[in-house]
Amino acid sequence: MADIQIRFPDGKVKNYPHGIAAQQILQEIGGRIHKEAIAVQLNQRMMDLSAPLVEDGDIHFITFDVPAGKEVFWHSSAHVMAHAVKELFPQAKFAFGPPVDEGFYYDIDPGQTLSTEDLQKIEEKMTEIVRQDQPFIRQEMSQEEALTLFRSRNESYKVEQIERLGEPPSIYSEGSFIDLCRGPHIPSTGMIRYFKLLSIAGSYWLGNEKNAVLQRIYGISFPKKSMLDEYILRIEEAKKRDHRRLGKELDLFSIQDESGPGLVLWHPKGAFIRHKIEEFWKQRHLESGYEFVNSPHIARKNLWNTSGHLDFFSDNMYSSMEVDEQEYLVKPMNCPFHLLIYKSKTRSYRDLPYRWAELGTVYRYERSGVLHGLMRVRGFTQDDAHIFCRPDQLDDEVRGLIDFSTGILKAFGFETIDVYLSTRPEKYVGEIENWDRATEALRKGLESSGIAYQVDPGEGVFYGPKIDIKIRDSIGRSWQCSTIQVDFNEPQRFDIAYVGQDGERHQPIMIHRALLGSLERFFGVLIEHYAGAFPLWLAPVQVNVIPITDRQHDYAVEIHQQLLKFGFRAELDDRSEKVGYKIREAETQKVPYMIILGQKEMDGRSISVRKHGEGDLGTMEFSSFVKMFNEKIAAKTVS
Repeated sequence: MADIQIRFPDGKVKNYPHGIAAQQILQEIGGRIHKEAIAVQLNQRMMDLSAPLVEDGDIHFITFDVPAGKEVFWHSSAHVMAHAVKELFPQAKFAFGPPVDEGFYYDIDPGQTLSTEDLQKIEEKMTEIVRQDQPFIRQEMSQEEALTLFRSRNESYKVEQIERLGEPPSIYSEGSFIDLCRGPHIPSTGMIRYFKLLSIAGSYWLGNEKNAVLQRIYGISFPKKSMLDEYILRIEEAKKRDHRRLGKELDLFSIQDESGPGLVLWHPKGAFIRHKIEEFWKQRHLESGYEFVNSPHIARKNLWNTSGHLDFFSDNMYSSMEVDEQEYLVKPMNCPFHLLIYKSKTRSYRDLPYRWAELGTVYRYERSGVLHGLMRVRGFTQDDAHIFCRPDQLDDEVRGLIDFSTGILKAFGFETIDVYLSTRPEKYVGEIENWDRATEALRKGLESSGIAYQVDPGEGVFYGPKIDIKIRDSIGRSWQCSTIQVDFNEPQRFDIAYVGQDGERHQPIMIHRALLGSLERFFGVLIEHYAGAFPLWLAPVQVNVIPITDRQHDYAVEIHQQLLKFGFRAELDDRSEKVGYKIREAETQKVPYMIILGQKEMDGRSISVRKHGEGDLGTMEFSSFVKMFNEKIAAKTVS
């Protein structure tokens, strides 16, 4: 057969024999990439390094450094964990074992109740499997062959998966363990040297409470010991910052069975912080040329047919309702409504760009097993924006979006970000020329903003390339936050246009942009980032006024009233409790400042100031305190 032509990321092109494995090309390249590559991507398709390359195309070697590499590494780790469970509990049956944001899990029916003590035994068995350094081997099968294989192994959950797939499956084996899997996987088990199993939780088969109860084992793994050590330290610190615990202690929010799992109830203090976030968000958007729109929570089923959500997203949409003999669905996204607003009248090239923003509440079905406090919910408010622009405006809009997004994130105290440029996936809509133009616009926008970024090959959405911005919190954890996506699909589906200078109809470019992601998840990240001790401008209570004895009560009332007059969020604690108790309670509630008033302060018409987490700041004039307070609020300082 004729040679294949491979194009490398640096633009170099080389011919190789048809069917050559990516591993052989890696050996030729050598260096760091040879040591660290764990998978390969050819023409946006993720593959094992051992897979034969049979077509011309663009090649990218995938390492643990990029999200796609972490997914492969953690997915392979889930297989090793399942192998260990099978060795220890031969009767075990396996459901799903995917990678997640940080690590992996496997849903298992072990035939008995597992305890945390069993995790140590599983880890020890995993160590043995890793030492054997068995290769991951892929095999294609017909549906009947796969059904016969997994029936013989008494794997009823895998049999059901195969029957639901409706297409020829693939399996992976390493050593004696065989699993149904699309892959890809790392070359061999020996790469998973540093790992830890974290917890056991309950789950339901297919996420349905009516189905069998399974046991979910969570784990984490890394290619380097330093990464695992750092993660374990971070886990200990994260426990102290858990937004679910702090949300209850600080009376910020709750999620209750009576209203439904994944549906957030915002308590007064939490709702006030949300108000301040929204207030700042709206102010910055107005300053940057955005207009606000609002859309309903339900729409006719036909709208979701037009948008394609019923084709691509129906599993995450809530069931329909009938209104006036018409079928309606609860909205999972805001974008179709924004397109209808655009389409409501004729648009001219002179009018573009439109920048439309909405704090729109959407509802998406999530399996009960993946719900997690504010981080994974079923109803959330998305800080959505859509930009409609001409092709000649795309570069400027992208640059503006990047600067706008990073600027707002910094205002909330997130200085460290990780940025990824996600390119065309294997399945996509639109013309290659449009994809190339949009990807180049995103690339140029990142480079002109001076932001370091990584290319995440093939991880764009089916309708266009995107930029993902992940924030790092105060203990180094990464959280998906902003996304900037170019869309070729929706403008075509809705047949939107503007009248160009030539008098003809032209299709505008549509950019999706979520900045905070969702208010619920962003609030959860804020809680954990600050360990509940919010910066002054966000704190629901900014200062507590505490008289030492009843003799200072009138003076405390006067100071409290003055603080309220200046617009500060102040509370007066005049309970008949010891001052030490009041201080400890204010510290527990993480109130940024306390004003302590004793006889000395009253006689000198001064105040004694105490700061959360730092202690006594000494005595000062009330006017000096007001000046300092206002400066910190205006600057949005985090301390």
